[in-house]
Amino acid sequence: MVTRADIGVIGGSGFYSLLDDAEELQLATPYGLPSDVVTIGRIGSRSVAFIPRHGRDHRFPPHRIPYRANLWALRSLGVRQVLAPSAVGSLKAEYGPGALVVPDQLVDRTSGRVQTYYDTDGAVHVSFADPYCPSGRAAAVKRAQEGGWQTVDGGTLVVIEGPRFSTRAESQWYAANGWSIVGMTGFPEAILARELALCYTSISLVTDHDAGVEAGQGVTHDEVLEFFARNVTRMRTLVSETVQSLPEERTCSCGSALDGLKLPFELP
Repeated sequence: MVTRADIGVIGGSGFYSLLDDAEELQLATPYGLPSDVVTIGRIGSRSVAFIPRHGRDHRFPPHRIPYRANLWALRSLGVRQVLAPSAVGSLKAEYGPGALVVPDQLVDRTSGRVQTYYDTDGAVHVSFADPYCPSGRAAAVKRAQEGGWQTVDGGTLVVIEGPRFSTRAESQWYAANGWSIVGMTGFPEAILARELALCYTSISLVTDHDAGVEAGQGVTHDEVLEFFARNVTRMRTLVSETVQSLPEERTCSCGSALDGLKLPFELP
């Protein structure tokens, strides 16, 4: 049984068939249990650990996901690079359903979520100016373009608290700020990855236009799930190909995010 992995994937239930020679591992962390058992296997020559973000039965809504446990579990397995596929709404008319956005910026509009490991025994201030790994982004963009996706290289993901969708006024406000897409799970995943010196790359599939972009009743939960389900095989292929394109040796700055900082505990 493989009990170590280089790359982590945090995604939906449609990604269970992502891995070859897969084994399941139940992990405990100082922050409780992850969303579900961790599946460890291989994609080509790369060892990969997969966590279903919402749990197998989708029992965790966005604001209840055990984000800290998920990222800690991945690092404890040896993971240093994380891919995070998700469904998002578009804030731009030109990015319709089926577009693939690889954002380079993030805006946090959540509230009440624990967003740090360093909340006791002194503050640890981690740089977060550029939330996503440049190497991971480049690999995802290249593979998406080769796969014929309408690929958007860059843009801002605004993360809302959920589980409700945006009002029309909120959506129009986000768009007026120049933000590109809206989702519910990209934060605090990104900052927790940075606090563990992990590379983190968001791969965002547009499933709908957000409420303020076009007339109508606004998107529904069932519509989002149905569209993502229709595209999950293609997304799984993209993630698999991106995994194999990630550098084996990290040369980005993600791994040095904690250099010079005094940590209150030892990382796994």
